[in-house]
Amino acid sequence: MSQSNLHTGHGPAGDADPRDPRDGRDEIEADDGRDGDENGVTRKHRPTATSRPAKASPAKASPAAPSAPPTPGPGDQRAAVLRLLLVILAAAVVSVTAGVAKTVVLVVAILVMIILHELGHFVMAKLAGIKVTEFFVGFGTRLWSIRRGETEYGVKLLPLGGYVKIIGMNSLEEVDPADEARTYRQQPFWRRLSVAVAGSAVHFLIALVLLFTIFFAVGDRGFFGPAPGTDSRVAQIDALVTGPSPAQQAGFRLGDRILSIDNEVFRTSDDMINYIHSKPEQTLDFAVRRNGQIVHLHPTTVDLSKVKPAGTPQSPAPTATAPTGFVGFVLDPPATHYGVFSAINKSGGAFVDLGAKSLGALRDLFSAHGVSSYANMLVNQKAANAPNAVRFQSPVGIVVLASHVSKNGLEQSLFLLVLINIFVGIFNMVPLLPLDGGHVAIAVYEAVRSRKGRRYHADAAKMLPFVYATLALIVFIGVSALFLDLRDVLSVVGF
Repeated sequence: MSQSNLHTGHGPAGDADPRDPRDGRDEIEADDGRDGDENGVTRKHRPTATSRPAKASPAKASPAAPSAPPTPGPGDQRAAVLRLLLVILAAAVVSVTAGVAKTVVLVVAILVMIILHELGHFVMAKLAGIKVTEFFVGFGTRLWSIRRGETEYGVKLLPLGGYVKIIGMNSLEEVDPADEARTYRQQPFWRRLSVAVAGSAVHFLIALVLLFTIFFAVGDRGFFGPAPGTDSRVAQIDALVTGPSPAQQAGFRLGDRILSIDNEVFRTSDDMINYIHSKPEQTLDFAVRRNGQIVHLHPTTVDLSKVKPAGTPQSPAPTATAPTGFVGFVLDPPATHYGVFSAINKSGGAFVDLGAKSLGALRDLFSAHGVSSYANMLVNQKAANAPNAVRFQSPVGIVVLASHVSKNGLEQSLFLLVLINIFVGIFNMVPLLPLDGGHVAIAVYEAVRSRKGRRYHADAAKMLPFVYATLALIVFIGVSALFLDLRDVLSVVGF
C-alpha cells in the first residue's frame, strides 16, 4: 500500500542541548526533509540534514525566497487544457476498447482516494493560515496548471497520486521573511497536529461513508454478517473436470432463486451450503423460482473428495478431504438493506471490526513469524499464493486485484476501497518518520517537553538514522511486493 507523508526529519530521540542559549528563543530546530507532502502509488522521500534557520545578520540582507514560476498566458492555458483532455479521452477509449473499463474506474477511485488524502492536508493548512504554494495531481511533466492567489493548482502526466507543497516544512528551506510566520514550523501544537493527522482522518471518513453506502443503498450480501438463505440467486454454474456437474445435469440456470431444499427453508446461505455438504451422493429436491414460476429440480450430489470441479479464475475450484456433497453452483445471496440509523450503527461496528483486523494484520506482518513467512514467500510462490498469506500489494497487484473485484459487483468494489482506506489510514499513523504518524509523535513529544513561555524543539539531526532506516524498509516492502506480483503475472502468461 502506498502512504502519504508530511516528510519531517525531527523526532523525540534527540533532545536539544540545555546549555544552548538559543533554546529559550522561538526557533525551530527541526527539519522534515521534504519539499511538500507527496502521496501516491509511488512516492519520493527527500530527507535532508537539519540545522536551525540562520538568523539574519545586520550586515547582510536576508536571502530572498525563490521567485514563483511565470504564470502561463491564455494561449498556454488553452493548449494545456487540450493536452489534458486528449490524455483523458485516449485513456477512456483504450479502457473501453480493451474491455477493462470497470477495472479502470476502480483504479481511478483509488487514485481519487489518494488525492483526497492530500486535500485533507491542504484544507487544514489553509484553515491554519499556512502558505501552500502547490497542489498537483500526478507527477512528472506538467499537463495543465493555473494559479489562484498564492497557490498553483495543476495536473501532471503520471497519475500516480499527488502532492501538496507547504512552505517551511523543511528548516533548510529558504522562505521569505515576510512569510516565516505562515510556515508549518512556526505553528502551535494543535495546528501542526491537525495538519499531520488530516490525511488519515480523510481515509477513515471515506471508509465510513462507503460502509454507510453499502448498508443503506447497495445492500450487504454477507460481507458483514450472515446472508439470508432464502431467495439466493444462482450466479455461476460450474462443471466437473470429467464432465457435467449435478447442477448442469439437473437443469439449473443462471438467475434461478433457491427457495428451499427438501422442503426445508434456511435462515442463512451458510446453513443451506452446510446442508448440501452433509448430503454426498444423495438426490435432493430444490424448489427454485424461475421467471415467476416455482420449479422443482432434483440433482444427485457428488462427493467432492472424489471429484474435481473445473472452477474459474474468479471462483477457484473447491476441494475436500472428507465426504462432502457438491452440486456445482455459486450463490449470490439477496442484499440486505438497512434504515438510516441502523446503517450508521452497522457502519460504525464494521469500521471498528475492520480496523482491529487491519491492526492485527500489521502486527503479524512485522512479528518474527510474519517476517519469516514473508521471506518464505519471496522464494516460494505457493506460499505467497496461499489463501491465508498476508502481505503488501504493489501497484501491479492492486490493479490485478481491482480487475477481479470489479467483475463481482459493486459491493465487493466498495468493500475493497473500504479495506484500502482503513489500512492506509492506520499504516500512515505509525509513529515513524517520514510517515504522518512520525510528525504526530514529534508534535506530542515537543508539547510534553515544553514549559509555559518556553517552547521545546526536538533535535532532528539525531533522528536522521531512523528516517533512513524507515525509508529503506519502505523501499524494500515496495520492491519485494512488486517482485511477488510480477512473478504471479508472469506465471499466468506462461513465462
